[in-house]
Amino acid sequence: MDFVCAHAGRPAGAITRRDVARALLAVSSGVALVALPDLRRAMMAAGNPLSRPFWESAKATLSSIESGVATVGDVQRWVESTGTEPILMTPSYFVWPGEDERGPVAAEMFARLVAHLEERVESGEIDPDALAAGDQEARRAYEELQERWLGTPLSDGRVPGFAVSDEQDEELFSAWDEEEAFALSELRRIVAGLPEQPERPAGQLEAAAARLRGLLAQPGYPASVLRACAGFDDVPMPDDDVELWLAVAAGIAGPISDLSENGDVLEEFADLDRDLSLEDAALANLCAIQHADWLAGVAALTRLGPGVLASPERIARLIAESEDIDVDDQNVDDLDATEGLFMSVVSLWGYLGIVDENEVLTPLGWWGLPQALERAWSPAAE
Repeated sequence: MDFVCAHAGRPAGAITRRDVARALLAVSSGVALVALPDLRRAMMAAGNPLSRPFWESAKATLSSIESGVATVGDVQRWVESTGTEPILMTPSYFVWPGEDERGPVAAEMFARLVAHLEERVESGEIDPDALAAGDQEARRAYEELQERWLGTPLSDGRVPGFAVSDEQDEELFSAWDEEEAFALSELRRIVAGLPEQPERPAGQLEAAAARLRGLLAQPGYPASVLRACAGFDDVPMPDDDVELWLAVAAGIAGPISDLSENGDVLEEFADLDRDLSLEDAALANLCAIQHADWLAGVAALTRLGPGVLASPERIARLIAESEDIDVDDQNVDDLDATEGLFMSVVSLWGYLGIVDENEVLTPLGWWGLPQALERAWSPAAE
């Protein structure tokens, strides 16, 4: 009982089912099973006996854990059946961040919801015993109650669900910006340390830009993907050849927009059995490549210089062997996955003249790749 009270931060008379469940899960299942009868008697002596269905569910869950048959979902569902544990993922797909991943806002909102649920249990609106028994109607009501709370403004005007999502977005963007800034500083360090600085080959960029202008005016792949990468569906193409070429090359490393919306996009998105189009697959591959892989791949190609093979397979191997990033031991599947992502990259590079028809790095690519990454990773204000 002392452990449960300390773990919950409450006296025995105020302990809830959720408090007991969390305390039992904080120790090994064998220890919890042995302690369960004594804990139940102590709760009765404290005038807070809880209920028989709860204790039976606790024993059943702990026994399943001890025997190795309980899943993480089973345990989560049991804790939720205490009546005061927020549902990890609601029917509308709101997902609470893990306990050790919650920011101040998420921690505050989670605690507010727990308090709200405790009030509803006290008032009889939530029946924990029905939840423990697996009553589907009680479960639906429990879910709907939490959905309503997440979407109802608090007295200060904040909507809990949106407040938590906004905080997560801010954390994600902040982490992304930090990663991008570090990658940019490493890129600059690597390029500055080259024995020979890449120079723009006379005439090659202008010729490549002229071909690119004609290509971008066409419908379908690859023009649609290149326009999306550079954001040219929303802004006009620049007249300057260097600006045009770098905008597209940088967009491959950091796509600015999605494909233009044609037809019923929501219906297509909801069709999970639909095969990805070539355009969708290419853009998805570009968005899946991490900063570290871009840095390692481009740094290696820049050091090796024009004339080096820049095939997807070769780039995957260069990334795996890179000393510019921390790379864990990679297996064949990891190499194959990286190669698959860069297949789209190398294909698009060919239209810009970064690689030739044999997937060999050109002088234009040697000059342009570091320039493109510099542009892609630089803050808009720079």
